Amino acid sequence: MDPYKKLQLARKNGRPSGKAFIENMITDFVEMHGDRRFGDDPAILAGVGLLCGHPVTVVAHEKGGDIKDKVHRNFGSAHPEGYRKALRQMKLAEKFSRPVLCLVDTSGAFAGTGAEERGQGQAIAENLMEMMTLRVPVISVFIGEGGSGGALALAVADRVWMLENAVYSVISPEGCASILWKDAAKVKEACACLKMTAEDLFAMGVVEKIIPETQPEDLYAMLKSQLDAEFSQLSLLSPEQRCQERYQRFRRLGVFGE
Repeated sequence: MDPYKKLQLARKNGRPSGKAFIENMITDFVEMHGDRRFGDDPAILAGVGLLCGHPVTVVAHEKGGDIKDKVHRNFGSAHPEGYRKALRQMKLAEKFSRPVLCLVDTSGAFAGTGAEERGQGQAIAENLMEMMTLRVPVISVFIGEGGSGGALALAVADRVWMLENAVYSVISPEGCASILWKDAAKVKEACACLKMTAEDLFAMGVVEKIIPETQPEDLYAMLKSQLDAEFSQLSLLSPEQRCQERYQRFRRLGVFGE
């Protein structure tokens, strides 16, 4: 399947959202709200629940269901208070020794005037810095679209996985086409150049695992089991060893030798 078709599948209406994954994989989930600075951001779902009976903190992008819900959640494009809410929950997870699961599905962080005034860039940068040294296991799963820093802000993890029809890129294909060719219609060419598919990213070592997309109920069960097993393996490492391996994982990206 060509990259453009993968992009269309990642954006398809009716694709399971972060909320759907939480409802079908996490029991006794309690949502937390607010960043304790400005307000709450519905584009980010964050809270605590049980994964296979084990406590876990979950942070997810949420694009929404019907059009009213999509508008309410800003189509999954988070404001700075959303990323600060996410970080607040991650730091609480660290305090109480809970692993962190991030579910990524966003075209990118919101780039509106208000978001910039409230420190969008700084909020994302703080997430990158703090997640790199988080002393608990962290796994990020791309369940749909992963766009730019808005996705990376929830993807500095020990393990990064992708659903087979998810995408992950440094910029949206439309934005790339507008910059390189001054023509947003060249989105298909941009998709090919960005190497944004799960297969491309796995080959480059950006992600560790590709999750086959089966029927939703089978997908939830399979992913739930694999996450529980991976968290168990990561918990065997000391916090210092985990942080060092996480750091080296990202240092290796983009390094090429002859």
